[in-house]
Amino acid sequence: MIQSMTGFGKHVIQLPSKKITVELKSLNSKSLDLNARMPSTYREKELEMRKTIANSLVRGKIDFNLYVEITGDETTSKVNEGAVRQYMKQLRTIADGDDVHLLEMALRLPDTLKTERDDLDPEEYKTIRQALTAALTEINSFRSEEGNVLERDFLARLQNLSTLLEQVVQMDPERISGIRERLEKAVADLKTEVDANRFEQELIYYLEKFDITEEKVRLANHLEYFKSTLQSEDSNGKKLGFISQEIGREINTIGSKANYAPMQQLVVQMKDELEKIKEQMLNVL
Repeated sequence: MIQSMTGFGKHVIQLPSKKITVELKSLNSKSLDLNARMPSTYREKELEMRKTIANSLVRGKIDFNLYVEITGDETTSKVNEGAVRQYMKQLRTIADGDDVHLLEMALRLPDTLKTERDDLDPEEYKTIRQALTAALTEINSFRSEEGNVLERDFLARLQNLSTLLEQVVQMDPERISGIRERLEKAVADLKTEVDANRFEQELIYYLEKFDITEEKVRLANHLEYFKSTLQSEDSNGKKLGFISQEIGREINTIGSKANYAPMQQLVVQMKDELEKIKEQMLNVL
């Protein structure tokens, strides 16, 4: 069962004095590209959380955001009283004004607020881990739903390719017969005596160059292999990408050997269907 690399997951925790939000967003990427944003207090656990996310999401361009909103009386910023008093003392020597006015001026100057870094509470981090797990569950569910949409589209495209291949198979005898007739007419137009046996040998050799039997068989096998890979337990976008390359190779070979306009038209339609598969393949995990 395939998964998309596109997804979103979010979980909110309400603590007595904080509101913590864990948010995950992912887009398609050839490898894992994880960008994390969080307050400095939680940086010591960043590598651990990154590892958890990487193990769960595997691949994609992932944005991980940890937001912390203070909702109670707790705050990490405090007035630096010593600095403020020193500023007010200096201001009195150069300007007249009451204490309120001097205080307003002093608070605009640097270092009047100091931020105290709190140690990360183990119980709070345990709660954050639970929120991260919930957000990962949500984003993986989102990815699975998107994967189901992709799978239905792939199956429809594969059916179209199979139908077009069947038309190629049915058209092939007529194509070979047409090529043979053109060659025989060309020789007849020469109005020259030729050895019938030698001509037949050369004709068979020439027609073998236009034979697409192997390509038809391999293309049918690749289409079935692609379909069976869609049903595998793990989502394997890279493997499906390799199979689609092989499908494209067989279609191109049929096109180059066709030498028959109606069949080349079918090949163009097959290429169009395959191109749509490759476009969607970029989103598969």
